[in-house]
Amino acid sequence: MADIIISEFMDEAAVAHLRSDFEVNYAPDLVDRPQALTEALGGARALIVRNRTQVTASLLDAGTTLECVGRLGVGLDNIDLPECKARGVTVYPATGANDLAVAEYVIATALMLVRRAYLSTHAVAAGDWPRQALIGGETSGRILGLIGFGSIARQVARRASALGMHVIAHDPFVAADDPAWVMAGSRSLDALLGEADVISLHTPLTSGTRHLIDANALAQMKPDAVLINAARGGVVDEAALANALREGRIGGAALDVFETEPLTGEAATRFAGLPNLILTPHIAGVTTESNVRVSQLIAETVTRHLKGAQP
Repeated sequence: MADIIISEFMDEAAVAHLRSDFEVNYAPDLVDRPQALTEALGGARALIVRNRTQVTASLLDAGTTLECVGRLGVGLDNIDLPECKARGVTVYPATGANDLAVAEYVIATALMLVRRAYLSTHAVAAGDWPRQALIGGETSGRILGLIGFGSIARQVARRASALGMHVIAHDPFVAADDPAWVMAGSRSLDALLGEADVISLHTPLTSGTRHLIDANALAQMKPDAVLINAARGGVVDEAALANALREGRIGGAALDVFETEPLTGEAATRFAGLPNLILTPHIAGVTTESNVRVSQLIAETVTRHLKGAQP
């Protein structure tokens, strides 16, 4: 019987750190074996997950001895927070540990979408030479719009400014006198959608943000603007986005997160044949370096909690 169950991949050094004090069941494929996960939770004091393990009421029913859940990342939409609170289970996200990875992903993706040339590999390999069709633009001088202005968005803002971009942001939860606004001009959502050349999403998935970017929002964007979602699937209406791209109503998009993950074959069909679209498998926040930081932070936090110290 293990003290700690780890249902998705984690840095091996962090797992070893946990094993120095506790019995650990580290099985990264447990997320795909729900019955085995349920059985493993019997007697466990801590559960460590990424974004695919759904920490629901029924899973918590199996983990009656759980004291805490460690999240190898920051999004918590896969964890039933009210149920955890009601059962006295503390939830620990890895706040800040993967900010840099996501920020660099957003900047790199913005450069690719605006420049356009990087989407030509298959055509060039097939013997085509589409230079005229792939004359893109430069990010310097363009407007970056950040929807959500938390810590990751601020990292993006700093890097975008260094590239010569003008940064604007929308976040009704950041006070007007917050010093962070020195990095970006504050805008309403509608104003940002109409002004920005590059729009990057940095909001959690809530009832208020689900399909925040829908057909109406996409219609407000500039015809050559590009959209990046490395936040949470469901914030973008994928069907509406695919239609806008197919009809040439926006310049391009990149999705790292999806309404259903992993992306199903059926859901993927709506994106078929779109040359101005980049799809990645929820990897923006995961680099070799960030995996070490995230894993170590959660290992240390869970250790302190189980030893009775203040995390």
